[in-house]
Amino acid sequence: MVTADWTGVDPDWSRDIDVASTSAADESGTVRRWHLLDNGAQLARRGLTPAGTLLCVHGNPTWSYLWRTLLAAGSDPAHPWRVVAVDQLDMGFSERTGTFRRLADRINDLGDLTAALGLDGPVVTVGHDWGGVISLGWALAHPQQLAGVVLTNTAVHQPAGSPVPPALRLALHPAVHRWGTTTSDTFLRVTHSLARPPLAADVRSAFVAPYRSADRRAGVGNFVADIPADPSHPSFPALSRVAEGLRGLKVPALMLWGPRDPIFSDRYLKDLISRLPHAKVHRFEGAGHLVAEDRDIATPVFEWLAGRGRDSAPVDDPVPEPPTPEPGTGLPPLWAPLTELAAGPAGGDTAVAEMADDGGVARSLSWQELERNITALAVGLREAGVREGSRVSLMVPPGVDLTVVLYACLRLGAVVVVADAGLGTRGLSRAVKGATPDYLIGIDKALAAASVLRWPGRRISVRDLPAARRRVLAVEASLAALARRGATLGPEPGEAPGPDAPAAVLFTSGSTGPAKGVVYTHRQLAAMRDTVAATLSIRPGARLVAGFAPFALLGPALGAVSVTPAMDVTAPRTLTARALADAAAAIDATVAFASPAALRNVVATQGSLDGAGHTALGRVELLLSAGAPVPAALLAEVQLLLPRASLHTPYGMTEALPVTDISLEQIRAAEADAAAGTVAGAGNGVCVGLPVHGARVAVIPLAADGSAPGNSPVTEAGLTGEILVSAPHVKESYDRLWLTQRESVRTAGWHRTGDVGHFDAAGRLWVEGRLAHVVTAPGAVVTPVGAEWAIERLDDVGLAAVVGVGPPGTQAVVAVVETVPPVRRAGPAALQLAGRVRAAAGQAGVSVSAVLVVPSQPTDIRHNAKIDRTRLARWASAVLAGGRPGTP
Repeated sequence: MVTADWTGVDPDWSRDIDVASTSAADESGTVRRWHLLDNGAQLARRGLTPAGTLLCVHGNPTWSYLWRTLLAAGSDPAHPWRVVAVDQLDMGFSERTGTFRRLADRINDLGDLTAALGLDGPVVTVGHDWGGVISLGWALAHPQQLAGVVLTNTAVHQPAGSPVPPALRLALHPAVHRWGTTTSDTFLRVTHSLARPPLAADVRSAFVAPYRSADRRAGVGNFVADIPADPSHPSFPALSRVAEGLRGLKVPALMLWGPRDPIFSDRYLKDLISRLPHAKVHRFEGAGHLVAEDRDIATPVFEWLAGRGRDSAPVDDPVPEPPTPEPGTGLPPLWAPLTELAAGPAGGDTAVAEMADDGGVARSLSWQELERNITALAVGLREAGVREGSRVSLMVPPGVDLTVVLYACLRLGAVVVVADAGLGTRGLSRAVKGATPDYLIGIDKALAAASVLRWPGRRISVRDLPAARRRVLAVEASLAALARRGATLGPEPGEAPGPDAPAAVLFTSGSTGPAKGVVYTHRQLAAMRDTVAATLSIRPGARLVAGFAPFALLGPALGAVSVTPAMDVTAPRTLTARALADAAAAIDATVAFASPAALRNVVATQGSLDGAGHTALGRVELLLSAGAPVPAALLAEVQLLLPRASLHTPYGMTEALPVTDISLEQIRAAEADAAAGTVAGAGNGVCVGLPVHGARVAVIPLAADGSAPGNSPVTEAGLTGEILVSAPHVKESYDRLWLTQRESVRTAGWHRTGDVGHFDAAGRLWVEGRLAHVVTAPGAVVTPVGAEWAIERLDDVGLAAVVGVGPPGTQAVVAVVETVPPVRRAGPAALQLAGRVRAAAGQAGVSVSAVLVVPSQPTDIRHNAKIDRTRLARWASAVLAGGRPGTP
């Protein structure tokens, strides 16, 4: 028995067992010595009855040590599970057999072991790397014992015509194979280097321990040589049997994935999802091949075991009966208003337009033309292979083309993936790769990026391209050609998708971490359309200037004429007053939508307006601004430019848009109530108004540590807590983020937003910031927005951020301000400014310990308004510790 001291391993778990082999690789009667980490005997001595057994199988070149956190978690008396982590033969501390063992042999070997152990059900297999395939092979061969499967970064299928990953190709090369995998420890060192963050020295030493000499590494080389790179490989049939067998596997499944894996990329995850569509999936952004080392996988595994098949966590707190949203049964599909207008007397009127840089209209379609183009393209896309459920990433700027292709995909039942360029190159690439689209439709720039960054999906260009350009970009077809083809084939194919079918994956802004994909069904998109229409009284015939891409796409669904101003839609602050006025004049606009950053630049550039521009803006009846809080002072300046408009700032998020709504007049009334103290709870934050049509809003009160641990929603005035929303238009789920989804719905019937706020006695909601940005000062929980708004009222301050520096519970409150005019260098604020900032924050009840200045705040790319407080907190901590200020 091996008794070495390995970090994180209880020596009591280590054991050896002799197993009679029935493998074709061995002669009859051969007995093999296996090494295991097994907590079964330990549980028995403690008098604990396990709920089942986790059978954990490592890959190459690791060993059972990989599963030590599962062994520790399974030994917890609160949720005992027997965990049997094997060292495969020729690997770890198991016997070196001197034979070449193929995939089929290894699956058989595992069966021999479990028979020798007398392992009975329920068994949940856990696998990583090629251990994932072997564990699945065992699972398919033992259906009576099987209760579930857990997979981490593995693969069961190599797509035809697709090369194996470069790292494995190199390891397989005859000139490199033996030296790289056996003679030297290169393969081990390269694999261990994939850990993010790097492995600690003692952990790395433990992983190397069984493989310190060449004669101990023969199994490492043989494992690599047994990779079925093509159908001619001897192990290809065994791999195919496992791959196809998964399609009939109905037990609960969990996949935990590290996307930054140069070996098993997201394309392998996509294949596994296609075979096990019922599986719960969580991608840990930033994690890589050794996901069990990069992230805590024990907690999610045991949470999943406690409620296999459920999305929401079991809770102990008494939960009141949640509000039941309107079911939305019978809602017409998203595109119904568009179709009705095309068939009616307004069919010849403009439906969607594009602006040219010179202020004129570059292109437009009537409702009839839009309907015909959508129908023709839907037929053409169907001919090209797009089917119901196909994922289609749209990399097309707002305008005619995007409108047509979006609605064509929706009518086909394809799932549109909308990850806009506002995420930045890295964020956009991460989003596209994570969504693994089947098709990518884009302009030249997007297609070029797809080639360089290796984005997945068959590629379709917007325009017809020269043959050489098509070859370079690997383009199979163009929207123009598909539409022409569709127009010759006849009516739209197939039936409309069902209301509960997935319709879209929309990505969040990424302002509080990596952008998350949010899944909407057709029913939920239709409910969003109806909520916006009912709340803001936007009816068919409205004319919309959309300075924010998502609203441009919603316009036709509202029956509104839509135009996007001449601007860089990836940078809202590029919207000028002249561009807004030109767009408004082009369609005689009645509604406009622009982010707070866009409005600031509109106000700043209003000097460029002529009389016609003022007249066009003067006809606008409704202005919407969202994405971040909008100060009343800014709205007041905008009101002078749009004197007839009712100015509204709806509050919402990608997961639920909108949640509440408020007008400028109502903001002023709320601020007056706060100043006078006549309404309990008024103040401390930004007032976002009352819940929209069909929505319910509540809070879970904050605890002393700044968390919101309860599950009992309340609406009592003055209680600060995490904001919850329940509505027909709340998202279906987060895409391949099972843990995030689970957390967001842990209060039954509600979506937990991650925002913090409170109600006043008039029922209005006041937003105080993000739960992740709450500062836990000594004896106090500080939410940032109230103090920030107080500081921003100073004449020489633009944007302000309040962050915490130091350990939780003892954090110092630090104000970071962007000055007007901007300072040249970031660092501590001048004494006079620091004093005024402290005084302003004090009026909001916040005691500021330090004041720092920056030339500009780090904001999200999409809105140019959401400040990255987490990044600022790290920077402020370094500055206050004596580091060089640099740039936050």
